[in-house]
Amino acid sequence: MTSKKTQMLGTTPQDIAQAASILSGGGLIAFPTETVYGLGADACDDRAVAQIYAAKGRPSFNPLIAHVADAETAESYVAFNETALRLAQAFWPGALTLVLALKADAKISKLVTAGLRTLAVRVPDHPVGQALLKAADMPIAAPSANPSGRVSPTTADHVLAGLTGKIDAVIDGGACPVGLESTIISCVGTPKLLRAGGVPLEAIEACLGVALQREEYAETPTAPGQLASHYAPLGEVRLNAQTVEADETLLGFGPVEADYNLSRAGDLTEAAANLFDCLHQLDRAEVTKIAVSPIPHTGLGAAINDRLKRAAAPRP
Repeated sequence: MTSKKTQMLGTTPQDIAQAASILSGGGLIAFPTETVYGLGADACDDRAVAQIYAAKGRPSFNPLIAHVADAETAESYVAFNETALRLAQAFWPGALTLVLALKADAKISKLVTAGLRTLAVRVPDHPVGQALLKAADMPIAAPSANPSGRVSPTTADHVLAGLTGKIDAVIDGGACPVGLESTIISCVGTPKLLRAGGVPLEAIEACLGVALQREEYAETPTAPGQLASHYAPLGEVRLNAQTVEADETLLGFGPVEADYNLSRAGDLTEAAANLFDCLHQLDRAEVTKIAVSPIPHTGLGAAINDRLKRAAAPRP
């Protein structure tokens, strides 16, 4: 892959217009959303989308999320059913991705869908992401802006650490407020949870009035984030650590003595926002063994534990 000169852009209208122009020309832009930074390309341009896979080193069987400005735009690409309409009305814009049947006349690249007849689509709730979508006037395919399988980025510096020279530009919109990827729900047939994320499962089930089936792990994914090994730091990860071995560094939660702590107050929202940044800090410190304090498996804790479980999985 030819090395690119990666530019750092701000959030002025001129910067957003420049980023939109890069996308229109088939380039790659990393941009902030409320969840994590996405690596964006024109979702209708095969060559542009192919650059996403090349820059990330991402397997081509792993589909991407198409980001759009609003639900009306989403309806031009996918077929909504009652379940999807209810979820979109409740949680869009926001940290929820819906997997829906792709319309026959949709111009979405088959690389985005990994050849499936479904599309994962989301309306982000971030002023910079929204400004870029409106200026570019296109669906933007955007996985997290990091090398495949590694820790997701929640700041522009995280993006540059992993993708400098591989992408055209990064829009620096500050730290991402949610800090975890979107929750993914399949609305094709019986609703299923495909990935825990920024919208708690309890809120989704309350909205629908039913308990969801779960399909969070898959060798051949139907949505992003289903691979067993993912979000991995450089060091080995041990979960639910009640004690810390001499050669381990503690990633704490709650009132424990730790150089790295997701939330000393035991706040799951704060912990979610800090998770990936803490893992990036551990990488920079070249920590080889990480012990993680137990984290409650409720609300955003379910998504935090999902990411940590995948981070601790055996590497492919």
